[in-house]
Amino acid sequence: MYRYDQYDETLVKERAAEFRGQVARRLSGDLSEEEFKPLRLMNGLYLQLHAYMLRIAIPYGSLSSAQLRRLAHIARKYDKGYGHFTTRQNIQFNWPALIDVPDILDDLAEVSMHAIQTSGNCIRNITSDPYAGAAAGEVDDPRIWSEVIRQWSSLHPEFSFLPRKFKIAVTASEEDRAAIKVHDIGLKLYRNEKGDRGFEVLVGGGLGRTPYIAETVRKFLPEKHLLSYLEAILRVYNQHGRRDNKYKARIKILVAADVEDFRRQVDEEWLKSDRERLDAPLSELLRIRRHFAPPRFETLDDESAALAAARGEYGEFDRWVATNARPHRQAGYAIVNISLKPIGKPPGDIAADQMEAVAELCERYSFDEARATHEQNLVLPHVKKDDLFAVWRGLDDAGLATANIGLISDIIACPGLDYCDLANARSIPVAQKIAERFADPDEAADIGELKIKISGCINACGHHHAGHIGILGVDKKGDEFYQITLGGSGADDASIGAITGRGFASGEVVGAISRLVEFYKENRKTGERFLDAYRRLGPDPFKEVLYVDASTV
Repeated sequence: MYRYDQYDETLVKERAAEFRGQVARRLSGDLSEEEFKPLRLMNGLYLQLHAYMLRIAIPYGSLSSAQLRRLAHIARKYDKGYGHFTTRQNIQFNWPALIDVPDILDDLAEVSMHAIQTSGNCIRNITSDPYAGAAAGEVDDPRIWSEVIRQWSSLHPEFSFLPRKFKIAVTASEEDRAAIKVHDIGLKLYRNEKGDRGFEVLVGGGLGRTPYIAETVRKFLPEKHLLSYLEAILRVYNQHGRRDNKYKARIKILVAADVEDFRRQVDEEWLKSDRERLDAPLSELLRIRRHFAPPRFETLDDESAALAAARGEYGEFDRWVATNARPHRQAGYAIVNISLKPIGKPPGDIAADQMEAVAELCERYSFDEARATHEQNLVLPHVKKDDLFAVWRGLDDAGLATANIGLISDIIACPGLDYCDLANARSIPVAQKIAERFADPDEAADIGELKIKISGCINACGHHHAGHIGILGVDKKGDEFYQITLGGSGADDASIGAITGRGFASGEVVGAISRLVEFYKENRKTGERFLDAYRRLGPDPFKEVLYVDASTV
């Protein structure tokens, strides 16, 4: 993991001290809420439906045990005993008192954490593959390049007041686990036919009111020119992005208007720039790279007798390994996914004692590192297969051993109307009811991979557009209704889900999802996912079963 240097530490501590003074002025009345708003947003502090909400940055999702323990301390001392992991690999606390926020920021600074650029019209938290450095087939560790971008973008004077918020995601594998095609900029590191490393640069993805899949604006960018090319993209956006209408201010609108013209302008800006000055020097790249050296793995056989024996004896453990463990690049190791979607609980929430349990496990079994995912779960990236049973027992004791990664109850959901003043409808109760309906693990395993994503409003914080089944909460004359979309994906086969028709009342949603699932099971081919079946059969038969008269089923 990257360790903050003296510059990082000074910046974070000075920003926290500065905000302490601003909070004091707000509490004394010297600052009005209108005057205070831009200052608090620069420090990740929102005013939500019932209270303030603090969003904390977790660059590319990496967390140490010390950081997890500090987050647990904050949850217990300053909040209601829990935190909420988001689709941006951040964590949010929903109930801090304003007077306590400066103390929280000081506590975070002590473990190299902060809330800078988690809000506002700037470059937000850089996200990446949660399996970085662990998955087989990587061209390079994408966290290295994410950290390069983080350092370049932090408080960048030219890009601190963009037309709208800006999100960048990085991957270095064929399998896209970072959803790069639904980001403002998505970067895929790969080797070209000559064996040289470089980035495919995708621009203009995004969800919300007008969802788009990103366009490739440069098929191959030599890795050494990453920063100068990003700077060219941001300059074109800063100059030509709409500032008169926030609904048309994202870069996706500029790209969609004329992608060829956008590409031309970026290339012109890039070619005239001083690339030698703008690109990170080799010495700095090497310095950052050293922080991401692989752990000292043991030389092990890939087959583990201890694992095989435990799987044979404990059925629940066997199911958990099959569902939540993934292959590792190093023989004898596995990647462990920790579900934050226990049946009937709010997706993405984690209690203070559970954070401490994960901290203990990552310190003891995963080289002191955990990861947050954009699907609101956690990962232990480097676990010996011989230790999987001990890890499972520890997770089970903490209530974190739900075996549902990628299955129907592994639902992404925004906080919705329970917390957010922008929402039109609640997301959490709908997610809970769907998960409870499909709580039978045998049924869930039979259904297979099915990604349900729920948003409480058109801002799409729950990524509903990219769900195999997407659910959008809408307000219909003061009542909460839910519009269903089908066929979305945020993976390598990215697509925007299609709206099926009229919305459903909250009490009708579970039945509607059940009908879709039953139709899929009756009509799938062997090994075919829900998404594959939908794409093969087309939307019409799914719509027909979705809107069948409920009294006839």
